[in-house]
Amino acid sequence: MRTTLRPRKAAVTMTALAALSALALAACGGGGGGAEKKPGPTGELPLKGQKIEVAAVWTGPEQENFTKVLREFEKRTGATVTFVPAQDPIVNFLGTKIAGGSPPDVAMLPQVGAIQQAAAQKWLKPVGPEAEAALAANYSQGWQELGAVDGTQYGVYFKAANKSLVWYNTAVFENAGASEPKTWKDFLATAETISASGVTPVSVGGADGWTLTDWFENIYLSQAGPAKYDQLAKHTIKWTDPSVAAALTTLGELFGKPALIAGGTNGALQTEYPASVTQTFTGGDQPKGAMVFEGDFAAVNIAQTQAKIGTDAKVFPFPTVGSGTAPVVTAGDAAVALKDTEGAQALLAFLASPDAARIWAAEGGFLSPNKNLDPAAYPNDVQREIAKALIDAGDDFRFDMSDQMPQSFGGTPGKGEWKALQDFLKNPKDVAGAQARLEADAAKAYRAAAKS
Repeated sequence: MRTTLRPRKAAVTMTALAALSALALAACGGGGGGAEKKPGPTGELPLKGQKIEVAAVWTGPEQENFTKVLREFEKRTGATVTFVPAQDPIVNFLGTKIAGGSPPDVAMLPQVGAIQQAAAQKWLKPVGPEAEAALAANYSQGWQELGAVDGTQYGVYFKAANKSLVWYNTAVFENAGASEPKTWKDFLATAETISASGVTPVSVGGADGWTLTDWFENIYLSQAGPAKYDQLAKHTIKWTDPSVAAALTTLGELFGKPALIAGGTNGALQTEYPASVTQTFTGGDQPKGAMVFEGDFAAVNIAQTQAKIGTDAKVFPFPTVGSGTAPVVTAGDAAVALKDTEGAQALLAFLASPDAARIWAAEGGFLSPNKNLDPAAYPNDVQREIAKALIDAGDDFRFDMSDQMPQSFGGTPGKGEWKALQDFLKNPKDVAGAQARLEADAAKAYRAAAKS
């Protein structure tokens, strides 16, 4: 359901306005040069001496690349920004910090449900006028509304994801005489062709339950359609609905054939997401798996191998299922302010700018919902095409379903949907049992969320 954003005027100090004006050109879609190192009224950088803490669950290359964005913000404003590593689920981490009286200034929330939960707890501060203006200039209405709760804007979606992609090892495809499949039926046939060539076709990172929710969501969106998808996301239909049974049955056509999965069922359940990608592009034309399903961010992990995107590693859209259309499932990380400080608001405005997005885009493994980011910022044609598809979709996409749900159900390792789908991977014949577990856990989570 779309929300209508109400205009909001925040009380901002003159110092804050000076700080924000130093970023305004970038935030509203202008070039980078004019916004760089613009001094405040005293001749100093507008946030000189101020300290800002930013919490996120990113690690490894993602943390390194985000830190480059923060360093640019420091250079432009004089502020000192500290990255605070957070544990997943981040809402629990933030709750502990808030209870201890030491919340970060800004947090990157990876679920719509997390924004809603944090807003319900009154932890979040609405975005200020500069960030709101940047959002209006640079983002489609759909992306703005994903960061709003009951008409109040809290979130700035900085990093997005196209989670409807299958990456593949081109050498394996060429040796097997395989081509990019367009439908689920063709996908399974391609997997069999690759298996017959001597390579296990599909790599699955089943140790991380969120990858399994992505498998389900793409099948469900294509097969059941967007209306049912929205209903299940809001739990206005139950997980015992026949449409869920149909999607699980379809998914079982792959999961029920361990020979098509790298390492078999047990191997998949012990394979974490990063390894599911790297093992697809390690070993030349004899990798552990020929294809791996996941979002554009898989490029970060591919970059840790010797494979080159566009030649050794290519990508095709998630196949259509039945008579449905190809799914477009997205996800994203939104910046929210937990302190109503000038530094926090200035950082939100900067993160809503093309300049901020350009820094990470150049590093790869990043997709921006910012429609004013020049596609040339991306490092290769593959990522430019993925980014173009996201922007061209406008508001015709569906956000990751599990990320819209209460975090206890859709976003907690070892619990809820993550655990239920791991159990389903172990026993894909038990469709009814999986549905019953999913519904029981979902009902409990939604009841708890309603009481909070």
